[in-house]
Formats: sequence, C-alpha cells, structure tokens
Amino acid sequence: MAKHPPSISSATAPLTRTALGWVLFGGCVAGALDFAFATGFWAFQGIAPQRVWQSVAAGLLGKASFNGGTTTALLGVALHYLIAMTMSLGYALPAQRLGTLLRHPWRCGALYGLLLYAVMTYVVVPLSAAPAGGAGNRLWIACSVLAHVVLVGWPCAWAARRAFLDRRLTRSPKVLADGMR
Repeated sequence: MAKHPPSISSATAPLTRTALGWVLFGGCVAGALDFAFATGFWAFQGIAPQRVWQSVAAGLLGKASFNGGTTTALLGVALHYLIAMTMSLGYALPAQRLGTLLRHPWRCGALYGLLLYAVMTYVVVPLSAAPAGGAGNRLWIACSVLAHVVLVGWPCAWAARRAFLDRRLTRSPKVLADGMR
C-alpha cells in the first residue's frame, strides 16, 4: 500500500521570518547551481566567465555591458541571484495556499522549472536590452530546459516545502522523514 504524504496545512502557512529564510535559501541554492551550470557550459564552448555574466547585465545595459569589465560581470551575477530568489519566492507564495505544490515537489517543481524556462526565454529576455546570444545553440537550449527543471524548479519547490511544513511535522523526525519521500 502506498504511503500518502502527511497533511500539509497550506491555509496556515504564513510567510514567517523562518519561512522567508528557507525561500531565500532556495533561491540562493538555485542561483548557485544555475551559476555553475551556465559558467561551466559556456567555458566548454570557450567563453570566459566574465563574458557570461556580462551577458546577464546586458539585460539592463545592452551591448555596453560587454565594455564594463568586472563591474558589469558582477552586476550580472547580482542580477542572476536576484532573479533566482524572485523565482523561489514566485513558487513559495502560491504554495502557501495550494497544498499540492508542497505535497508534490518533484512534479510541481519540474513543471515550475519548465514554466520558468519559457518565461525567461520568450518573455523576459526578448523584452530586455540584451542582444540575442546563445538562443540558436540547440545544445544550450536542451541543457537549459533540463537545468531549469533540476537546478532551479526543484530547489524552489523543496525550499517552499521546507518553509511551510506544518509545525507538527517538524516535531517528529519520523513523520518528517516519511513526508519527504
């Protein structure tokens, strides 16, 4: 007989300081994993890390970001982490009310990652000042879709789950362990 996850009371899941901490932690984890992915992927293509992160800053600054050296690369890194934390918060806020987002983090996180890929690729980047970059690279596209699911969607979902677990669950290690399966 399949075990059902413990009841997660999303109606009583306030965004407390602790919950917000978990959500921001999830954004930092997603940001770090995606940072490593993007830097590593483009390094194998012969692109310097500074150039990768200047391309993120190009969303605000346009082509001028590529002339800004380390300063615009650091701006790109800061923007990247800000976006990742916003993505984590974007999952957590509806998860406060929709218990299914907390009960099924693998499935819902994967769907969220796909949604994030679509929004970033087809809405955010085209509306930004960034010039077209690796958009035509099929390997980049395939890896980016997978990265958004595994490296961004899943950490956001698990952070929200941890942030809003019913207080009863945190008191019992066995119930908590059963609920994380």
